[in-house]
Amino acid sequence: MPKYTTETLRSVALVGHGASGKTSLAEALLFATGAINAKGSVDKGSTVCDADPLEKEAGHSLTSAVVNFPYESTHVHLVDTPGYPDFAGQAIAALAGVDTALVVINAQTGIELMTERMMRCAAERKLCRMIVVNKIDAENLDLPGLVADIRERFGKACMILDLPAHGSADVVEVLEHDSGDADFESVAAAHRALIDQIVEEDEDLLAQYLEDGADPSAADLHAPFEKALREGHLIPVLFTSAKTGAGIKELLHVLASLAPNPAEGNPPPFYKGEPGGSGGKAAEAFHAEPDPAKHVLAHVFKVVADPYMGKIGIFRVHQGTLKKDMQLFVGDGKRPFKVAHLYQLQGKDTVEVDELVPGDIGAIAKVEEIEFDCVLHDSHDEDHIHLVPLDFPRPMAGLAVETKKKGDEQRLFDILGKLAMEDPTFVVERHPHTNETVIRGLGEIHLKSKLTKMVAQYKLEVDTKPPLIPYRETITAAGEAMHRHKKQSGGAGQFGEVHLKIEPKSRGEGFEFVDAVKGGVIPGVFMPAVEKGVRQALEGGVVAGFPVEDLKVTVYDGKTHAVDGKEVAFVTAGRKAVIEAIRAARPIVLEPIVTIEIVVPEDAIGDLTGDLSGRRGHITGTDGRGHGMAAITGEVPLAELNDYQSRLKSLTGGQGSYTIEFARYAAVPPAVQQQLSSKFQLHEDEE
Repeated sequence: MPKYTTETLRSVALVGHGASGKTSLAEALLFATGAINAKGSVDKGSTVCDADPLEKEAGHSLTSAVVNFPYESTHVHLVDTPGYPDFAGQAIAALAGVDTALVVINAQTGIELMTERMMRCAAERKLCRMIVVNKIDAENLDLPGLVADIRERFGKACMILDLPAHGSADVVEVLEHDSGDADFESVAAAHRALIDQIVEEDEDLLAQYLEDGADPSAADLHAPFEKALREGHLIPVLFTSAKTGAGIKELLHVLASLAPNPAEGNPPPFYKGEPGGSGGKAAEAFHAEPDPAKHVLAHVFKVVADPYMGKIGIFRVHQGTLKKDMQLFVGDGKRPFKVAHLYQLQGKDTVEVDELVPGDIGAIAKVEEIEFDCVLHDSHDEDHIHLVPLDFPRPMAGLAVETKKKGDEQRLFDILGKLAMEDPTFVVERHPHTNETVIRGLGEIHLKSKLTKMVAQYKLEVDTKPPLIPYRETITAAGEAMHRHKKQSGGAGQFGEVHLKIEPKSRGEGFEFVDAVKGGVIPGVFMPAVEKGVRQALEGGVVAGFPVEDLKVTVYDGKTHAVDGKEVAFVTAGRKAVIEAIRAARPIVLEPIVTIEIVVPEDAIGDLTGDLSGRRGHITGTDGRGHGMAAITGEVPLAELNDYQSRLKSLTGGQGSYTIEFARYAAVPPAVQQQLSSKFQLHEDEE
């Protein structure tokens, strides 16, 4: 592989809604640059990026894929991401590895759910953004209307960089051309508007432009163009057809000449310290310099459990030169590992390399310590450096799973662990009170893909059922209680007395334990036992058997005994005292409320809104999506959605789809609380 420098590197992610043609676009770029000899097809399952058998079967991406290719004097790393909301975790995670987000829009369907989500996520990450309108070869398009919609949704910063021409058979670039034929709008007008937008970033260039009226040179425009991209003052809009090749060369030229290199984009948001300033040291911003001579700093944005190569960590190098055979640390780990093999990825294929420079995307295999979001480095000076975490949607769709065969339980946990390791929006919960193992993801399709993978790759079948709803308990008033635990059964006894008070905290603030004991009436050595007992009570629930949260517990008094004062006594006293206090503090049961977006045929809106209202849902809006479809948004208790997929299919003739995101916890209606509490029996006498 030819040598290249950080200045010649480009890193981009293809993001956007499903069926916008991202994988086909990646294929067209690889073919146009000679990285592959023939264009593969998503329908035929022959693309580089959708190499997994499950992706071929599904006909769309289930996970992100990394490829690279040379063009002109640059080298481009490209991450192709899934577009359906159920797999949003993979798309969001990819943003940590790139400088530019290419938001792909289907020219036929326009702006969709994931278009807006990924534009927002990329903006929050301060990535440079470009919009690529794909499938311009399709029939019955309204491209002028789509451009107007883009500008309305995402602002006047969305400026045309090229225009379809000759019936969308090709495109005409408007930065370097001020005349030519286009299918809509004027090349001259688009050129002038773009130049005007760019020169505003440089006062001297603007003054010169206004004075002599001549267009600045490409060299003069480069710096203000990059500045406009960095600050979100410019979001170029390009047009392509992955199928016909229209606009592909122009897109490649933009990536090579205008997309930022690692030194031109916004610096990645690293910080030094511990999250939340734990350990008494506040976290402070850390600037990673894309300098190949400095210490190595690389961030892992994807982990794969490969059946042949083991655990693979895929990372972006942000600083220093990572070389084969060098010693690296993982996070604040004390023991280094040797980089035995260093890879670049081309879909499922690995290409071994000797070194990677800042801006490179690479991979290391068979290092068990590597985890998603960890930082790799070569010096203890960087032990406590982290990247500000991305904001992932909370997985709320759930299934309780159990093995079909007895004795497979350990295998189940091992496999679920591997699946969770690969996907930041897939979590595994073990509920000791119900003995349920629950998997949670972003939707029914997300969970189904994991179950399919368990069978196809790991040969493990499971039974599933709807899980119990993750209710919570909290208090609405202050409370106070004491408990004396005294036990004498011949020989040594047990004695411990605890006085405590509790008060509610705001929703989401969690649990706080305060030791306010004076005079040593409870020896300090027993205080961890008191806290242990309190935590046991909170975990097991008091009203209906669900964890208690968002409260402050203050222990202010107590007693011990010189001989019988024991740890076990204070555990029990702490547990029973806090139970009594909670009972006195007007406890309530909370239920998870989710935001729901349902995309349905327009003629089904009435039935759907009525159905949601019957499920205690609240409609917040409706929005036309074109082609006879509309989106309904609202909030609904998670408990009301157990059978929603089948209900939606019934009401829409199989044409509806929905996504949910966690919104908040809210108090259940009194009747529901009574029903839940009537099924729960607190075993207070357990020692």
